[in-house]
Amino acid sequence: RFQACVYFASVFQAMSCGIHYLASVFMAVTPNFVCGIPGNVSSALFYNSSQSRMEDIWTLWTSTENYIVVQLENGDVWEVSQCSRSKREEGWEPTYEYTGNKSVYPCSDGFLYDDTKWKSTVVTQWDLVCDREWLAKLIQPTFMLGVLIGAVIFGDIADRLGRQRVIWFTSTGQFVFGIAVAFTFDYYSFVIVRFLLAMVSSGYLVVAFVYVTEFVGIKARTWASMHVHAFFAMGIMIVALVGFLVRTWWVYQIFLSIATLPFVLCCWMLPETPFWLLSEERYEDAQKVINIMARWNNVSTPCKVSELCSVQQDDLVAGRTGDSDTSSAKKHNILDLFCNWHIARRTITVWLIWFTGSLGYYVFSLSSVSLGGNEYLNLFLIGAVELPCYIIACIGMDKLGRRNTLIPFLILSALICVLIMFIPQEFNILIILANMAGKFSIGVAFGLIYLYTAELYPTIVRSLAVGSGSMMCRVGSVVAPFCVYLRSVWIFMPLLLVGIMALLSGVLTIMLPETLGKPLTNTLVEATEMGRNKKSCSEKTPPAHSGATREKIEMLGQETGSPEK
Repeated sequence: RFQACVYFASVFQAMSCGIHYLASVFMAVTPNFVCGIPGNVSSALFYNSSQSRMEDIWTLWTSTENYIVVQLENGDVWEVSQCSRSKREEGWEPTYEYTGNKSVYPCSDGFLYDDTKWKSTVVTQWDLVCDREWLAKLIQPTFMLGVLIGAVIFGDIADRLGRQRVIWFTSTGQFVFGIAVAFTFDYYSFVIVRFLLAMVSSGYLVVAFVYVTEFVGIKARTWASMHVHAFFAMGIMIVALVGFLVRTWWVYQIFLSIATLPFVLCCWMLPETPFWLLSEERYEDAQKVINIMARWNNVSTPCKVSELCSVQQDDLVAGRTGDSDTSSAKKHNILDLFCNWHIARRTITVWLIWFTGSLGYYVFSLSSVSLGGNEYLNLFLIGAVELPCYIIACIGMDKLGRRNTLIPFLILSALICVLIMFIPQEFNILIILANMAGKFSIGVAFGLIYLYTAELYPTIVRSLAVGSGSMMCRVGSVVAPFCVYLRSVWIFMPLLLVGIMALLSGVLTIMLPETLGKPLTNTLVEATEMGRNKKSCSEKTPPAHSGATREKIEMLGQETGSPEK
């Protein structure tokens, strides 16, 4: 009961991470626009339409290469397009075709925006169009850069100061910076505050995963860790719902930020994890937490920290006498992930899967609003399809194995990317369903790679392997927005890139060993032998730890890193 309350309280705030990660899809949208003109418009003309108001013209304007003819109240006639305007020197009657003289002027009077769908976005607020369009395209990549940096900083701080304090700070920071974004006064302050928001959001997601892992037992750890993703997906669904109801960007941002306010008000009640307290030799504090857990769970005889510590010390002494080389711990670095050809090939493949999973995840999510039809429903469905995919991933990992689940879903996502290219653009529903299938398949692969990575590497470099893979994941999230922008070059370019990466990752995964039912390795030699399909290391060397202590050490050995979105 205690672990369930802590788990659901912690992962509830993970929804705010999903909210802020995808908030820009509606906050930074660019509506139809044309150059502004110096005066009030009395009538407008687009081809031979009978409409005379700009509000009506927007519904007819389908190509950004066309221009609109407008007549001002003083009689001047202008031709306006997205990034240029010209004034007709002759003729006072507004006709669409004109062969007379024109005077071309820059867009120095701002822009006219179509506000029928969005009343205000950051693009319309600060005119991030034409020669300033690149600033709008930097909004999501700079946020993802903050995600990358925040994960590194707060992951280290959590190891030093404790998980509880970082959860307090980052959850409060999400609320404070989330509200502050709505009150920024220019583009640069907006980007800076969003960058800080990304750091604390990423930091929370990293630490929350470690936090719940240290409280949840081994039997439920796979399902519990996978479904942190599910709450992230629920945050995406909230973005779609709030975006549909609120069409002014700063009000939209405020509503998104207060969605998880209840957690901010009660997060101070969460305890520190006993594992971190024990690692800091704060035995009395650890015993207090254990006693609270025992009372909540109706356990009459809670375990004693002093007994656990004595058992652990005895096991460690026995391990040292069995192998004198372990008496002096060696510090490992990133080069150990390339110590021989087998481990190096494994590392490259794992990094590629992390990168591809993140790239595909965000390409499908960010591009969902451009598929046609109702963009709010599209994003909602893209988030909802994740919920069953993690259940499938858990079942597949336990029944078929890690590798045998990963390979078909990576290749399936590549095939779906190719399939979408051959669907005619007028079949919107079919395109949306295919994109949901692509998000589902890449979501399964993305969800299980964390646990698979932890099992592929020995204890001495396991945290390093998962941390480096997680870093490649964040690199993929930074690249994803730029990949989506390639739609302007060719509409299927993002899908082509994701498909190639997914196919390459799926083929290379065939060379990885299966880890289902196999004991965790302790040395690089044992990990290499597992890759060569030799006998398990457990048959050659006795385990260094046993019983309850080994179970706890395994949990601590896998706590670093995160299935970071």
